[in-house]
Amino acid sequence: MATRWYNGVVTEIKPLTNITSQFTLKIYEDEIFNFLPGQFVTFDLPIGEKRLQRWRSYSIANAPDGSNELEFCIVKSEGGLATNFLFNEIKVGSEIKFKGPDGVFVIPQNLMSDEIVMLCTGTGIAPFRSMLLYIDKHQLPFKKIHLIFGTRYSDLILYKDEFDILKSKYSNFNYDIVLSRENVEDCYHGYIHEVYMKKY
Repeated sequence: MATRWYNGVVTEIKPLTNITSQFTLKIYEDEIFNFLPGQFVTFDLPIGEKRLQRWRSYSIANAPDGSNELEFCIVKSEGGLATNFLFNEIKVGSEIKFKGPDGVFVIPQNLMSDEIVMLCTGTGIAPFRSMLLYIDKHQLPFKKIHLIFGTRYSDLILYKDEFDILKSKYSNFNYDIVLSRENVEDCYHGYIHEVYMKKY
């Protein structure tokens, strides 16, 4: 099957921290862009001549809802050709060519079979956010979900308000935040694997 490429138009750029933004793309296609929570797409950016120079993969951060809108949580990397282009050149109304969806790191089919522990740092939260939003939107029953999110400083925490809402709605959902460079009340200090080992 030939690779299918799409043109997405940037409809919103929302700063989440001083180095991280959420980019929203709208796909103007006749059919629904279907994807599974946890999958990613690959951008083709005009930052080089060869494919490996141009292609960058990003997890979809929102849940599928038939709107053909995709959200991406992207951190600006110092010296990174792709993120410098996205943060400095891309504006609302810009087009981004991409292919996908791809990936097998997706939401489990049976959420009641085992307790689920989600471990991530920084923008690695994107596929888990997609899964959690999907679970909430469709009111899927789950046994227990524990998110352990790590970052360096408290001002780099992502989507905390959303986690608080989920925690208030579901007694079997919990999350912990781990900061590696700062001591803050209600957060662990250290690294996510340390918290995981302590709890499990």
